[in-house]
Amino acid sequence: MLRIARGDQAPLPGFEQDDYVKTGNFSARRLSDLLAEFTSIRQATIALMRSLDTAAWLRRGVASQNEVTALALAFIIAGHERHHWLILRDRYIPALPRP
Repeated sequence: MLRIARGDQAPLPGFEQDDYVKTGNFSARRLSDLLAEFTSIRQATIALMRSLDTAAWLRRGVASQNEVTALALAFIIAGHERHHWLILRDRYIPALPRP
């Protein structure tokens, strides 16, 4: 979203997310550390979104071989964040209330 919002026209390649997970060593990390990292990344993303003006939201680029706007990526990011929150809740924090 940052690159597209700032007008970078270089296509952004996709990546194999499962390979990233395999080497993430998540089982050796404390849940509190994972939550702190999750929170930091979310706060940085929100700060970026708040900084964008109308022109930035409407800029187009290519990500994973698909044309997309920065605005569309914001919706994708929000859905992805929710997906990960639900995984954390369901697997690690079952006592949390369901939204």
